[in-house]
Amino acid sequence: MPQVSSEPVHLTRERGWNIAREAGIIAIAVFLYFYVRGLVDARRNVAIAHSHDIVDIEKTLGIFHEPALQGYFTGHEWVVEIINSVYIYGHWPIVIGTLIWLVLKHPTEYSRYRNALLISGGIGLIIFATFPVAPPRFLPEYGFWDSVTAESNAYRVLQPPALTNPYAAMPSLHFGWNLLIGIAWFRLARLPAGKIFGVVMPLLMFAAIILTANHYFLDGFAGGFLATFGLFVASRLHHRRKAPVPEPEEDTVARSPSPT
Repeated sequence: MPQVSSEPVHLTRERGWNIAREAGIIAIAVFLYFYVRGLVDARRNVAIAHSHDIVDIEKTLGIFHEPALQGYFTGHEWVVEIINSVYIYGHWPIVIGTLIWLVLKHPTEYSRYRNALLISGGIGLIIFATFPVAPPRFLPEYGFWDSVTAESNAYRVLQPPALTNPYAAMPSLHFGWNLLIGIAWFRLARLPAGKIFGVVMPLLMFAAIILTANHYFLDGFAGGFLATFGLFVASRLHHRRKAPVPEPEEDTVARSPSPT
């Protein structure tokens, strides 16, 4: 009888271990997120006060145009549907789908982007806990409108209110992580369509976080900076791990002839 190779079994076990390890990492990240959410929820007044501070800073910089932009674009129902869809379906489904794509097609690059997400997310959690900021939709006095809640139920399914942090506007990891994903597609995709997706998707998400009144411009800028910083650190770690270890030089004393 022909012998069956044990290599597929070995590969299956290794893949199963990798999946279990990644699931453990994600579970720890989720636990930390819920813990930080509990710290922040009790600070609603502080978060709203910080939101007013963001508005004042943007007014000083001359970039507080979010209410006018939202009022202009959301006056068209079809625009509201598009931006809501981008905000809802363009984040977690794209992030998770891209990580799966990296595992299957670019396994040597997967850890770089996984680590970039974790590094930026870890720093983000610290900021959320120490400097909570309410999103613009919590300030209707400026004319902001919560288009996602008003026009869509899908967001409640993908991200139920009980599982989200309502005061995590600064920095916007909603945009920052999409920027990371866009960089991965632009760098690694072989087809032009994939590279175009890597450029267009982050731009659409930046527009969506503003036009849905979920983030300020400064939130988006900070999220993009934090994500790219996380990628920089993850890349340094990635290259250090791949760098060949120099072989030790031979003992010159041992090689020298013995004295006569």
